[in-house]
Amino acid sequence: MPHDGQSSARRTALLMTAAGAAAPLLLTAFGQAEAGPALFAAAGIGLGGWWLATRTFTAARPEAALADEAAPAASPIPYAAVLEDLAEPVMVITADEPYEVTGHRLVFANRAARDLFRIYRPDIRLITAIRNPQIIELVEEALFGGVGGDTTFETGATQDRSWTAFASPLEPTPWGASMALLVLRDQTDLRRAERMRADFLANASHELRTPLASLSGFIETLRGPARDDVAARDRFLGIMQVQAERMSRLIDDLMSLSRIELNEHIAPLGRVDLSGAVTDVTDALMPVVRAKGVSFAWSPPGRGRMVVEGDRDQIIQVIQNLVDNAVKYTPTGGVIGIEITAPVEGDAPPPRDPEATRLPLLTPEHRVGGAYALLRVSDQGPGMPRDALPRLTERFYRVEGQKSGDKSGTGLGLAIVKHIVNRHKGGLAAETVLGKGSTFSVWLPLSAAPVGRLPADVVAKVS
Repeated sequence: MPHDGQSSARRTALLMTAAGAAAPLLLTAFGQAEAGPALFAAAGIGLGGWWLATRTFTAARPEAALADEAAPAASPIPYAAVLEDLAEPVMVITADEPYEVTGHRLVFANRAARDLFRIYRPDIRLITAIRNPQIIELVEEALFGGVGGDTTFETGATQDRSWTAFASPLEPTPWGASMALLVLRDQTDLRRAERMRADFLANASHELRTPLASLSGFIETLRGPARDDVAARDRFLGIMQVQAERMSRLIDDLMSLSRIELNEHIAPLGRVDLSGAVTDVTDALMPVVRAKGVSFAWSPPGRGRMVVEGDRDQIIQVIQNLVDNAVKYTPTGGVIGIEITAPVEGDAPPPRDPEATRLPLLTPEHRVGGAYALLRVSDQGPGMPRDALPRLTERFYRVEGQKSGDKSGTGLGLAIVKHIVNRHKGGLAAETVLGKGSTFSVWLPLSAAPVGRLPADVVAKVS
């Protein structure tokens, strides 16, 4: 059995060999080896690591130490630090015999790997840390087949995560043991985005297919049995117009959502008078409101112009979508409440009704010394069940029992609101009471722009 100096030197040699040989493979795995200088530098690190490891292992033997007393002591710290601080899990595996899975041992696991697989002690068996058969086979091929490869797997926890494992063969140790490098890359966000994209396309196709099928059926009927039926033709044409308008709204919302998501990471630079924006929306919707027999209770802020940071067109769209929903669900004779309060902190105020069920849908970004303007839009509709609140901003989601008649929509309105408010670093919350109605609250960052007096016509109640 080797003495402590030999064991320490053997571990040092393993780590140095792994670090040196892994350097170019890691650069390749992370997509950085395309540049010539990076590749040559990585190759140089690999050769240097191999040379230092060989010197260290040789110096561990007494006869070698006598033959070369001036051999420098090789420190693995610089190379170990590179692997240790990588954000992605990295492991080095060694084995002496093929097809002996219990002989695959981890000689190195960086911090990310130790945290992921809860590795609490060094030199453990690979199968103790990872029980996935695909990874075991992948490592076996790299160790004794000299073949690199990759595979995907999932780790089950509170939230499942998807990973891609890359295995590459390394140069054998000076004493002939096979070595392999195992690198894991977290693909959870990519997989989630792929699923969301697939769901989005499936839902969009379904939403477009329904009115399209209706149009096709009526066209076929008008060309056939109802060719000479004037009453049926007028009725069918009216239904076809409604379906065509629904398709047009859906396409407009899809295009709008696509544009918003494309620029969501770009902060808006403009300044908007929030009170004026609300007035513009209520004025534009007045014919619809009067036709339905409802009214606005518009409470502007008790001070000058309420200026917020943002894109005017998008803030108008937020107000319009919220007010449209309120008009849609408020029964004849009801009142739609619109209120602006400022300044407020980033935390949501308590519900307007103590009986309300409330849920934050988007948390505002807290700014040092920053304040927000709070916009509330309330309806007197049927309210929503508690379990519907978390899904309100999902694309195409509509509350059960509220999908027919004049309440039908594209299911994209609140999704658009959420993405716009997120771009503006604001917040969004919903509260509801069954049988009494719902309230949506939006926070928008106040601007430092100077304020003036509120026009008298804005102060007046809009009805």
